[in-house]
Amino acid sequence: MRPRLAAIDLDGTLLRSDKTISERTLAALHDVQRAGLVIAVVSARGPRGVREVVDGTELRGAAICSNGAIVIDIPEGSIRRMRTFESEVATELVHALRERLPGVLFGVEREAFSHEPGFAAWDWTPPSGTRVDDALALLDEPATKLVVLHGGHEVEALAAVVREVAGGRADAYISGRWVVEVSPAGVNKAAALAELCGELGIEAADVVAFGDHLNDVPMLAWAGRAVAVENAHPDLVAVADEVTSSNDEDGVAIVLEELR
Repeated sequence: MRPRLAAIDLDGTLLRSDKTISERTLAALHDVQRAGLVIAVVSARGPRGVREVVDGTELRGAAICSNGAIVIDIPEGSIRRMRTFESEVATELVHALRERLPGVLFGVEREAFSHEPGFAAWDWTPPSGTRVDDALALLDEPATKLVVLHGGHEVEALAAVVREVAGGRADAYISGRWVVEVSPAGVNKAAALAELCGELGIEAADVVAFGDHLNDVPMLAWAGRAVAVENAHPDLVAVADEVTSSNDEDGVAIVLEELR
């Protein structure tokens, strides 16, 4: 059965390693969109980072940002929905992780990203005007995501500590080799996608989802058709129905071209 919606991760999946969308992939997106397939971008990036990718692409519909915490309208760039931490929970997590992991550094995300002095990840330079301060000061307004960095721990070990400290108050996800991303409990790509599809009257069986890393596992497990790119983490490949070519070899486009 032809799917009604394609949910597509950005980094490592839709985007090539140079962070661009190939001409072939963009053409495939336009073709399936004209044919009636709904495109939903689903990313760990915050709204600003997602807009940097989708602006000018002529894509329509919604983009799920911040691992499910924020949904934006692609053409307008406006925020449709936002899920935030309870301020007390976020503050307690910062205190507890500082006690368990001396030297830990935090980024704080809402519509914009801010970070502590010394925080550096993703081979990315924050834009001019990015707020830099102690994490507790950055939590003066409700946050959608805490980003945890520690130079002395691999991300898997760091995530294990974060999950232990958080208990059931928050969920921790790994989207790459740099950091652990911490969301309010129950907030993830799958939950946000299910909510969006419910609004559109689309069942999970009518969704094809594409991803490459561990934070995509819930989304691919939920979707009716789950596609991992060739460069995907082995744990994601394990839940996928199929594997397409890598992000640098137009893996997403190869599948979309079958759906035109």
